[in-house]
Amino acid sequence: MKPKRLRWIFFFYWLLLTYMVAALVWWYIALNRQNERMAGFREADIKKGDAGYLIKLAQVEDEKRRKTAQYAGEGIIFFLLIMGGAVFVYQAVRRRLKEGQQQQNFMMAITHELKTPIAVARLNLETMQKRQLDPAQQQKLLQNTIEETNRLNALCNNLLLSSQIEAGGYRFTEEELNLTELVQDCVNDFATRFANRPIRFEGTAEQQFVNADRFLLQMAINNLIDNALKYSPKEAPVHLSVKANAGDVVVQVADKGRGIDPDEKEKIFKKHYRSGNPATKTAKGTGLGLFIVRKIVLLHKGKIWVSDNEPTGSIFHIRFPGQA
Repeated sequence: MKPKRLRWIFFFYWLLLTYMVAALVWWYIALNRQNERMAGFREADIKKGDAGYLIKLAQVEDEKRRKTAQYAGEGIIFFLLIMGGAVFVYQAVRRRLKEGQQQQNFMMAITHELKTPIAVARLNLETMQKRQLDPAQQQKLLQNTIEETNRLNALCNNLLLSSQIEAGGYRFTEEELNLTELVQDCVNDFATRFANRPIRFEGTAEQQFVNADRFLLQMAINNLIDNALKYSPKEAPVHLSVKANAGDVVVQVADKGRGIDPDEKEKIFKKHYRSGNPATKTAKGTGLGLFIVRKIVLLHKGKIWVSDNEPTGSIFHIRFPGQA
């Protein structure tokens, strides 16, 4: 919806709300005036010579006060109902508009993310088809094509898993899992795919085991590594570690990127949320990675948070319950 049209809608909304509140106030004033006039008429009908003059006068005053209190009470109730409904409608509309904008940004981002690996893979294959290349060049193009298809596969997995988890359709398969070995395998895979990027793993002599779903944990670690590589300088190393801590197992992924602002450290785990301007066509990512990581961690009864990596960058911490 266009901003100008939206401004007019909210203008008429607040105008209508103001009119309703003003009408309510006028209703109270009019009823109160009528109550005072009726009380005046009843007082005029009482003759001063009557034996119960003071009692009757007190009854009239008491009835007038009760009517005033009744009108005030009803007015307050109606006012609260109107304001409560107005706030609810306003927040619902704002939330829906925000979700609509996020959906639009997501569609732009996902279109870009889908088209890029497809275009690169197609270009590589067409180049190999039309030209006679030496084996080294062919191998380079094939490796690049495999990397792009892996990227496309990871994106599709994120989309499918996000939909399944939210719909409650994913079947959680728990097993005793060597988390140290799994993280090491993820690091080795990324080191092979991105040979020019320094990715380092730090483990302990003792292997760390958790009860978990292998596929989900592998996806969570992959998303964190991919996120660290995406927002770090090419020459900056990415560090991963798996350590025991107070009976639990903690995985850390540290990067040397620009870091995350304090007011965004909770927002980054929301669906479709991306820091900066997600509407640009050149932006990478869909805002699903960290959302899925958090969902996976919560499914394993774990905890995830992010801290600053001094002097620059971020550290993502995941704490999993240790084996009983």
